[in-house]
Amino acid sequence: PLLLLVPLTPSSPGPPASIPSTPGPPASIPSTPGPPAITPSSPGPPASTPSSPGPPASTPSTPGPPASTPSTPGPPASMMAIPDPPCVVTSPDCPPLGLKSLRVDDSQFQASSYLRMGLGPHRARLNIQSGIEDGDMYDGAWCAKYEDQHQWLQVDALRPTLFTGVILQGRNSIWSWDWVETYKVQLSNDSETWKTCMNGTEEAVFVGSRNEPETPYLALFPQPAVARWIRINPQTWYWNGTICLRAEVLGCPLPDPDNVWQHFSEKLSGSKDNLDFRHHNYKEMRKLMKAVNEECPRITRIYTIGKSYTGLKLYVMEISDNPGKHELGEPEFRYVAGMHGNEVVGRELVLNLMQYICREFRRGNPRIVRLVTTTRIHLLPSMNPDGYETAFEKGSELAGWALGRYSYEWVDMNHNFPDLNNIMWDAKENDTDMVKTANHYIPIPEYYTKEDAFVTPETRAVISWMQDIPFVLSANLHGGELVVTYPFDCTRDWAPQENTPTADDSFFRWLATVYASTNLVMANPDRRICHSEDFQQHNNIINGGAWHTVPGSMNDFSYMHTNCFEVTVELSCDKFPHASELPTEWENNKESLLVYMEQVHRGIKGVVRDKMTKKGIADAIVKVEDLDHDIRSAADGDYWRLLNPGEYKVTVWAEGYFPSMRRCNVGTEARPTICDFILIKTPRQRMNEILAKGGRLPQDLQLKLRKSTIKGIGCHRDRVP
Repeated sequence: PLLLLVPLTPSSPGPPASIPSTPGPPASIPSTPGPPAITPSSPGPPASTPSSPGPPASTPSTPGPPASTPSTPGPPASMMAIPDPPCVVTSPDCPPLGLKSLRVDDSQFQASSYLRMGLGPHRARLNIQSGIEDGDMYDGAWCAKYEDQHQWLQVDALRPTLFTGVILQGRNSIWSWDWVETYKVQLSNDSETWKTCMNGTEEAVFVGSRNEPETPYLALFPQPAVARWIRINPQTWYWNGTICLRAEVLGCPLPDPDNVWQHFSEKLSGSKDNLDFRHHNYKEMRKLMKAVNEECPRITRIYTIGKSYTGLKLYVMEISDNPGKHELGEPEFRYVAGMHGNEVVGRELVLNLMQYICREFRRGNPRIVRLVTTTRIHLLPSMNPDGYETAFEKGSELAGWALGRYSYEWVDMNHNFPDLNNIMWDAKENDTDMVKTANHYIPIPEYYTKEDAFVTPETRAVISWMQDIPFVLSANLHGGELVVTYPFDCTRDWAPQENTPTADDSFFRWLATVYASTNLVMANPDRRICHSEDFQQHNNIINGGAWHTVPGSMNDFSYMHTNCFEVTVELSCDKFPHASELPTEWENNKESLLVYMEQVHRGIKGVVRDKMTKKGIADAIVKVEDLDHDIRSAADGDYWRLLNPGEYKVTVWAEGYFPSMRRCNVGTEARPTICDFILIKTPRQRMNEILAKGGRLPQDLQLKLRKSTIKGIGCHRDRVP
């Protein structure tokens, strides 16, 4: 038989496949999770008429005209009533085929026609984003060349698949307004003979986009059907636009006991690590973190740094051999995920990472044991829990590109930190004495700290967290691209794009390269670009300002207000992949996550102490010659300065002390060079401390004070240029 129709036993309808565990209907269906309205209509020439599958997406030539004369299919689509679904049909919980996640290759797409290569069938991927200008190679949809009911988009699943539904959205463009409003679906086992999905005795007509192009709409088939090829055949479209669509297909690959479809199965290979690979909402995230803490109580601690606007707590998992305490000389590391709530890969990777470290530590994995015993690790899986819950309610395929990105107050948190860049640049331009111009620990402007400042509670919580803990290295995990960006994110003079390096540009490039070169997808030279930008020409790293300016980013704030170096990792083309993709995402990023954490041990570290008391000196300034960015010692006097291999002249001073200088050599291993410093108090500082206690100045100190005054060296000058 051409098609195998699989009848389903009536039961209580569950959530659609695109929403792993969310109750209730998807956004595209206002009343029930069944298929959209299926209405009989005059199909014109039979959509199922056999026809040539057309050129593949990679064929550069323009396809020929359709078999019939193009004509407008009846009245304008915007005037046609699109009723809501009248019934509920149970469907198996099949995952997406992988159009959105790029698991489906460009070569698996074909179309009846296309306007140009930039609007070819390979661009018909759910949520794909267009380039800045229409007309380039990277537009935001497949668009047919002709406006008639003979146009189709075809996908080859490469193996027999139980197809259960289609998700559709219109064209992504800031210049054009195009979408498909109704469509039919045809299936085939040989790509020559096609059978149209039926609704009883009528050809089923499914509802596509409604009123705008960005919202995805789910249509479940009346009966799932087994085939290898699937076609989407538009019937009506926006009256003032043309036939353009982006799509995802839901389907379950059939069992393959004889391994006939081995090549396809390799694409679905997951992970050997037995981790909890699924999407975790707020409650499930808390349960998982609690379970990890109970499994590894000796090395883990859960704490909160604040609450979201709606009152959800911002939980952090600490991993250390001495949880809850800063250990002298041990660097502090953090991963922050979920700043944009709909970019969920980072959230799940951080949850995977805490499980993995716990279990591997218990197994005695030497690498993990060394990491835990020499590093204090902090993992914040969800900086924007309000945004995540919004996206999670819609599900991985129905949340679209931007739903849940912003905070509850509709703020982009990566533009919500104090803009210290322009404060520093303005000071340097206006101050002739460069020694007096701060290049680090730039204070937060007063206006930003006021209660009525437009700052989210989540941003305030993270800033306090940064100030409380002497972090050395961090990464901000995002999604929607495959690239690692490094500071500065904000450009000078408000240029939209401009390479804007920091004083530590070479080390930031190293950090970005470490992650990108060990990421299995980024390191693949044959990978497809995500949307419209080819970052492989930059080895998958780029200066943030060279990509696009981001005033008020967390990366720049971290570098300029604290000692912490931070990069942004765009982890995946798909912001919200289906749960079935999560094991692969973990394998793609596991080594990168680990090796990046190990970079916290590069460079030099040490303790700055008072010569007389032997106690650590807080806020001592550590300056590396020829690097215009200083760092400071922590409360106990310990410091860490990330550096590339080489020899460095390092000077340390503190208020009330003479400066001290020494040379420090940094090797190629991810092991710090110990460079301790002993500082001697100035005579004036000793005098002030003695007098403050009501004591008398010893004769030797009086002599030193007189000599320093006579020589004119200015004993009050405790700082060197």
